[in-house]
Amino acid sequence: MLKLTKKADYGLIALRHLASIPGATASAKDMAEAYHLPVPLLAKVLQQLTRAGILRSVAGTNGGYKLARDANRISALEVVRAIDGPVILTHCFTEHGKCDQSESCTVREPLRRVHEAILELLNKFTITDLAESPATRLTPLPLPLNPMALNQKEPAGIRN
Repeated sequence: MLKLTKKADYGLIALRHLASIPGATASAKDMAEAYHLPVPLLAKVLQQLTRAGILRSVAGTNGGYKLARDANRISALEVVRAIDGPVILTHCFTEHGKCDQSESCTVREPLRRVHEAILELLNKFTITDLAESPATRLTPLPLPLNPMALNQKEPAGIRN
């Protein structure tokens, strides 16, 4: 089964979030809480993306992570490779590219075309495409807790 890892999912979620707030920073903790992700795993993913030059780490009180370049210049393929390494559909497409069936395989060429199409699509799909997707609604970062707001009644029709 062709499937992204949780780490790749989390990386794409974080990048999508950062793309929705251009120029701003967000901490691993804030993003993890907003999307109900495990903080330690998200922090590791964000560090991998920083090492790959996709994110920048910003120190200080209002620090966190921000995109290292425009979201339209970061492809989904680049993110997946930075986190999971090469995308491999089948053993035929590894560095060695040989198996016991290589000589008589009837699906190697069709699978190669599928593999290349998947890579091409992931390479064309940018973080901007994720951030601007009309079919989904971004989850906002949690607001700072206001102790005075705990005693106030929630306006009608609004639910968390």
